[in-house]
Amino acid sequence: MIAVKICGLTRRDDVEAAVTVGADALGFVLWPSSPRATTLAAVGALVRDLPPFVTPVGVFVNPSADDLARAGDAGLRLAQIHGELPAGRLALPVLRAVHLSATAADGIDPSIADATVLLDAHDPLRHGGTGRTVDWSLARAIATRRRVVLAGGLTPANVRDAVAAVCPYAVDVASGVEASPGVKDHDSMRRFIAAAKETV
Repeated sequence: MIAVKICGLTRRDDVEAAVTVGADALGFVLWPSSPRATTLAAVGALVRDLPPFVTPVGVFVNPSADDLARAGDAGLRLAQIHGELPAGRLALPVLRAVHLSATAADGIDPSIADATVLLDAHDPLRHGGTGRTVDWSLARAIATRRRVVLAGGLTPANVRDAVAAVCPYAVDVASGVEASPGVKDHDSMRRFIAAAKETV
């Protein structure tokens, strides 16, 4: 069954609601320029009581190795990285966020060899959460070669079609289930997860 990540969480009641409606992973944006930004201190309190099979994910832009070490200490178990990877040994496993390219042979820069990638719409300023979809046909071609976490413009209304078109390993949503940036609509989260998981 497809996994679902709810991203851009900032409030305890939204975290609890996401868990209740069946989210497999929860994303916490640790990039200060995001409208969904939170802090490690806040995240530590939010993830402390998560069930063992719900994965808390830190979302970073160009982090340092120390940033990832501090995130691991706060209880995060995966780092979603937009931009450059830090050098050296990393304290957390990494999910690379990549943007589709019409010029690369399989749509992804050949220097990115990761078996699992998160595909998102390109935005050099916002690094995600734009509400724009990616090219699902190109994403489908990539999903035949790698595990794909599909992001970008997904909503309760289109996630069923997206899953059918791309066959991703997982889907990731932020703006598509929000009342406002960082504030989730609980019914939208429920409908999104139900639609995604009913497709397969």
